Amino acid sequence: MPIRLMFVGFGRTAVEHHLPFLLNNPAYALAAVYAPSESTRAMAAETYGVRTYADYAAALAAPDIDLVIILTPNSLHASMAADFLRAGKNVLITKPCACNVAEAEHIMRAARESGKQAFPWLPCRWSSDLSSLQEIVASGVIGEVFMVRRSFSSFGKRCDWQTEKAFGGGYLLNWGPHLIDQPVQLVGERVASVYGVTKQVLNPGDAEDLFLAVMTTETGKTLIAEYTVCTDALCDWIVQGTGGTITVKNDVMQVSVVQQPAVIDPTKYRNDVTVATHTVDTYQPAHKYGDHSAVYRNIADALTGKAPYRVSLESAYALTQVLDAVRESAETGRIVRL
Repeated sequence: MPIRLMFVGFGRTAVEHHLPFLLNNPAYALAAVYAPSESTRAMAAETYGVRTYADYAAALAAPDIDLVIILTPNSLHASMAADFLRAGKNVLITKPCACNVAEAEHIMRAARESGKQAFPWLPCRWSSDLSSLQEIVASGVIGEVFMVRRSFSSFGKRCDWQTEKAFGGGYLLNWGPHLIDQPVQLVGERVASVYGVTKQVLNPGDAEDLFLAVMTTETGKTLIAEYTVCTDALCDWIVQGTGGTITVKNDVMQVSVVQQPAVIDPTKYRNDVTVATHTVDTYQPAHKYGDHSAVYRNIADALTGKAPYRVSLESAYALTQVLDAVRESAETGRIVRL
């Protein structure tokens, strides 16, 4: 029997970024939609032939649902996830899983008490960038990594709820789960301290549309992640090691390996080095922000007991701690210790 799905929220994200992968996977069957909008419910019923719910209590009590996919404004994620868990349903929570640590703890308690599974949606852990970089770093070709820079830049404006703090808007919660989590996963270490900057530069509303996070890991590695207002002048990635550098820009990944001279001349200001640069031909940028098909295959395996989900609630909680620390640092101007 396929995994029976109910969407909670059925807007553009559901139709464009989730449904195409679910409808092509025989492990899943779309069964129901909860949406306050009458026109949205009518579209869901007519296009997909599913049950629809206008009443939240009725949606919580919906029968024959194996997985609820929560795609609402960020401010509703934690409360709805906890409600559906306690109603006996497994839940997938789009990013951010929670707006703050208190909300993350609320979800974890509900999952523990209900015995149901909660799946944080962090597709960038399935990113082609991340997997390729992990392979190169593990090979040792650039030596020991001491700094990672992860950037995204745009002059694009938004005019939706993502610009309003009341809905959990802002680019820290929208892009932080991508840009901050990936460097942390690459080095595989706990973040020990955070310095953050946030600004509102272009968008309307009252939420930030720019952030910069400077993180130090438990062994002293520096991780820099930012969403910024800039033309396309920045590299997506710069991974710096003691023996070389990896860069990703304009869908091209390059590895530069440094050869130091056999003998160091103490009379010279700086000794010349040899740099050999090559393009990584095996790098495939098609899944820079994650392979959604692979994520849903993993969720199906977790629900059927074949394999654990790759994103634990504990690791999503650790990410929320870092996001909270970026916000606190930006507000106080101080480094936050974790």
